[in-house]
Amino acid sequence: MTESSFAITDISNFFSACEARDGRWAKLATIARHCANSREALQDQDLRDLQGRLAELQILEGFWAYPGQQLLNQFQGFLDKKEFASFATLSGRIATALLSGAFRHDVSVWDANDTSDISVSDFLPNSLDGAEQHRPHFEVLSVTPLDPSSWSELISEVHRLRRAEDRFHYDLVPVSSFVDAIAAVLCNRNLQAVILNSSMIIQSRHAIPLLLQHIESAAHIDLETLSGSRLAILLANILKKIRPEIDIYLNTSLDVEKIAGSPDAQVFRRIFFGAEEVMELHLSILDGVNDRYETAYFFNLKKYSQRPIGTFHALPIARGKSVFRSQWIRDMAQFYGTSIFLAESSATTGGLDSLLEPTGNIKIAQQMAARAFGADRAYFVTNGTSTSNKIVLQAVLAPGDIVLIDRNCHKSHHYAMVLSGAQPLYLDAYALTPYSMYGAVPLRSIKQALLQLKAEGKLDRAKLVDLTNCTFDGHMYNPRRVMEECLAIKPDLIFLWDEAWFGFARFSFFHRRRTGMNAAAVLTERYASENYRKEYEAFRGQVGDDLDPADSRLLDMHLLPDPDKVRIRVYQTHSTHKSMSALRQGSMVLVHDQDFNRVESAFEEAYFTHSSTSPNLQIIASLDLARRQMELEGFALTMKATELALDIRRQVAANPLVSKYFRILTNAELVPAEYRASGLEDYGVGHSNWKEVLDAWNDDEFALDPTRLTLICGSAGFDGTEFKGILADRYDIQLNKTTRNSILLQTNINNTRSDVAHLIKVLADIARQIETDLARGNDMEKNLFAERVKSLVEDVPDLPNFSAFHDFYRDDPASKTAEGHMREAFYAAYDPANCEYVKVNSAEMDERLKNGPVLVAADFVIPYPPGFPIMVPGQIVTTETIAFMRKLDVKEIHGYHAAQGLRLLKMSALKKSQGK
Repeated sequence: MTESSFAITDISNFFSACEARDGRWAKLATIARHCANSREALQDQDLRDLQGRLAELQILEGFWAYPGQQLLNQFQGFLDKKEFASFATLSGRIATALLSGAFRHDVSVWDANDTSDISVSDFLPNSLDGAEQHRPHFEVLSVTPLDPSSWSELISEVHRLRRAEDRFHYDLVPVSSFVDAIAAVLCNRNLQAVILNSSMIIQSRHAIPLLLQHIESAAHIDLETLSGSRLAILLANILKKIRPEIDIYLNTSLDVEKIAGSPDAQVFRRIFFGAEEVMELHLSILDGVNDRYETAYFFNLKKYSQRPIGTFHALPIARGKSVFRSQWIRDMAQFYGTSIFLAESSATTGGLDSLLEPTGNIKIAQQMAARAFGADRAYFVTNGTSTSNKIVLQAVLAPGDIVLIDRNCHKSHHYAMVLSGAQPLYLDAYALTPYSMYGAVPLRSIKQALLQLKAEGKLDRAKLVDLTNCTFDGHMYNPRRVMEECLAIKPDLIFLWDEAWFGFARFSFFHRRRTGMNAAAVLTERYASENYRKEYEAFRGQVGDDLDPADSRLLDMHLLPDPDKVRIRVYQTHSTHKSMSALRQGSMVLVHDQDFNRVESAFEEAYFTHSSTSPNLQIIASLDLARRQMELEGFALTMKATELALDIRRQVAANPLVSKYFRILTNAELVPAEYRASGLEDYGVGHSNWKEVLDAWNDDEFALDPTRLTLICGSAGFDGTEFKGILADRYDIQLNKTTRNSILLQTNINNTRSDVAHLIKVLADIARQIETDLARGNDMEKNLFAERVKSLVEDVPDLPNFSAFHDFYRDDPASKTAEGHMREAFYAAYDPANCEYVKVNSAEMDERLKNGPVLVAADFVIPYPPGFPIMVPGQIVTTETIAFMRKLDVKEIHGYHAAQGLRLLKMSALKKSQGK
């Protein structure tokens, strides 16, 4: 049974293996109850089914502390003796304990003979008492040479170490092999620490060939040749790559002092000699978790709120007296509670610290955030990532600098160009016209722009590459590859990765490899190695010391930077509030810049310029708490969010009625084959296993974040805006982005399986209503429905690319590069005398497009959806852009007022600018 059952536990379908755990126990409990209540003799097939399900679970359960081997043995005993009532009772208790989390604090659920009610306070969504009553619980992996028969004693020894004053409790999960350790860290999301022994076997007790194969190919090693401390050090490094936040301890009987003094020791939190310091190991484990649990700012803010403070500063709401004593706004206090008022102040004294000049707990909180997100520095921002982007761009850019930027970036980037005086060189993302959206900017286009700048002698002005990762629709760049090839052309380029929607990615084993901070760390290590130096020398032998822009090979070959010249200068912004448990507008700027000392004062000035002098203390505290949560359970939460997304994909595709009118776009549909060398077409069971996903995400130019689900609703006769309104108004389902024929669904750490069930039911109800209406309708109504679908799905407008800046806003109109002076055009429009208006649907517009004079945009024009500027100040307005506007059926277009018409710069205004 073990071999056949390992289709589940060989981790080849990693997400489904973990996702199904609770469900498998629940299903087993249901079957067990059926067996216990059956009045007829059970068939051999029923018993085989029970035995098979239990065997599957027993293999997988070896990676978790609960229910543990003792309960599983009793469980197996009940089945062997055909004591179905006891078997059903125990399976039901285990399923409930896992679902509710009661095993973390209720000792009764560990006892097979205890039939008392299970405490489920942690499971109740509005019960916060459990948070104070129960200590946080976690699990610790022990890779031990001890025989499995002695593991129960090892587990009991850990229990004996528990003390009343311990802040947390933990249980031990013993495994015996290198491969099992990796499988456990992948599967068990409750693990917070690992104890490695220098003595371990390599092969698993189970057959996990796919995992073993991946380890050897990824690490370029032959596991059979390794032994002793080297094996433990290799394992520690692999586990750190899977979960950087986890603490790893080495327990060895070898030359402990020598190991501790070697560079290899940095991967371990502490190193112990044998079993001489059992209590110290225990305390170290608790201390390591406590380091991540500490929230310097939040703890201090709570302490401040409990002090009797007299306020004589300009914030009447602080301490809440103006609210509590009011007969008119007392409901505000009833709604928000007292703590939010007691924890308010405009002072930076009394330990509250200053966001603009942090020297105390805010500084500590930011240092902890930098550690958690893999950055050198982290800065808290309380005005959203729009402000974070402006801070970075103002800090690193000066007037006249050239920025290679995706035209589809968030509008904050474009406005930052205006503020800084830098010249945008707009890059076009590949178009996904059938879905009215853009993908991402191909690396070839970025390289082509850089090489053209070099050919024209302007490469020294190219300061920054500015890209959105991942895009709103889920297109993930390969930051490592983008940065490496761009640095080969200009080794001191700065990169800004706007990861507003992608902050969670650091804590996902899968997504992390697609982040800017991870790429910065990987490339820093890569360029310091002798192996890379040899790789670069071979590359230089092909192309020479200085890349020639006329060399046609460069666009299609993998370019490598000179390790003696390259500088890693990376900034990453993320909206913490968009994917983590932070309050609205909570954002961070992450920095990995080898030359930050050159821009630190400019960064400080930019931070002062754009940050409020009255930052919201609750937002700061929530950023501190979001970091804590993600360091301690981010891996579990992000994996769960991914599982739910895969479940939605699976359920929509598998439901005959739902899939008739709705479908979710696949990786293949959103990432063209030319950018997808792996050939990966979709996610989930039946499409790809975890190794195939890893290989694709490591190597493909673009990949799709599976937590972004573009659901086509045009085939149901709804445009995106209309369908979004229906879901919100009739079914209480909220979402953000739409296109002409789709909506974007996002799963995050807040979602549950109940949310998924609600969504699927709503889609099924709507599909059922469409079926009913069509069945009752006459031919004319059916034809109208078909025409509506055709207009949404087939008759879609072409997506306009960036045309060009008008020659008046270019330094050299003959240049093949397209950068322009957007700032001058923007401010020219401040004078009404410089502007004119032409209505989009007018005959005058047609005449001007055909015969001139040329139309030049005075404003940013940003339709929602799709949410990117289809015009920027100084841009030539083309027939394609106007055709797109005429087909738009959205109500919200920033920078355009239909009653007045499109605001344009007059020719006389352009001539005034000629002397810029």
